Amino acid sequence: MPLSIATWNINSVRLRLPLVARFLAEQQPDALCLQETKCPDELFPAEEIKALGYEHIGFHGQKGYHGVATLSKQPVEIVEKREFCAKGDSRHLSVKIEAAGKPILIHNFYVPAGGDEPDPDINPKFRHKLDFIEEMRAVHADTGDAAASILVGDLNIAPLEADVWSHKQLLKVVSHTPVETEGLEAMRTGGGWSDLMRLHTPPPERLYTWWSYRARDWAASDRGRRLDHIWSSASLEPVLRDISILKEARGWERPSDHVPVIARFDID
Repeated sequence: MPLSIATWNINSVRLRLPLVARFLAEQQPDALCLQETKCPDELFPAEEIKALGYEHIGFHGQKGYHGVATLSKQPVEIVEKREFCAKGDSRHLSVKIEAAGKPILIHNFYVPAGGDEPDPDINPKFRHKLDFIEEMRAVHADTGDAAASILVGDLNIAPLEADVWSHKQLLKVVSHTPVETEGLEAMRTGGGWSDLMRLHTPPPERLYTWWSYRARDWAASDRGRRLDHIWSSASLEPVLRDISILKEARGWERPSDHVPVIARFDID
């Protein structure tokens, strides 16, 4: 049975609902995990999304900031909306769906960006980010009563040298500093997670999912970073068929600065 899971930091689901509709119509993933929805639960555009064929929705939102949502063609079971760092932020949602009669656990994350100064002693936003990654160590790929687990989202860290346009120039820039990259990789490997994007496309080939709004011509400069990720339990490695990054979405009208990433599996 084919299964496709997509992740996308949409940067306001209500503002960019036409982009969500276009993506769902063109790509038809089985499930889409959104981050930075910037929408309280009571204002989430559920009816509009259900009309697109995604009748099952889990969301964890708040007004104006953060927020995650998982849209699915098939029923979802809400498992957890975990709070990290005692901040009250809406940055995590886990749900279960079924594929080939097997339960699949999906974690949807929006990790703090961390501000501009990579010093936790003077920048509380960066301290928050490091603490968040540390708390994520408790989220393991152990499947429990599920057949497999998937972790997706905007993790706001480009961990590998080939995940940024210039490793040397970004070593002191938030999202690629050693304390972040080493922390994220320690969390990933310690939790038993497989980096499916790099399993499918190993380094040194560069992969980007984000291009800054500050770039005058983002496509020409192509100074991207891989901030969005798809991980899984080892049980899904053998059935991974493909991963695609929809770079062209960065050029759509009023785009997010992130683009969708889609993982496709053949579940048996």
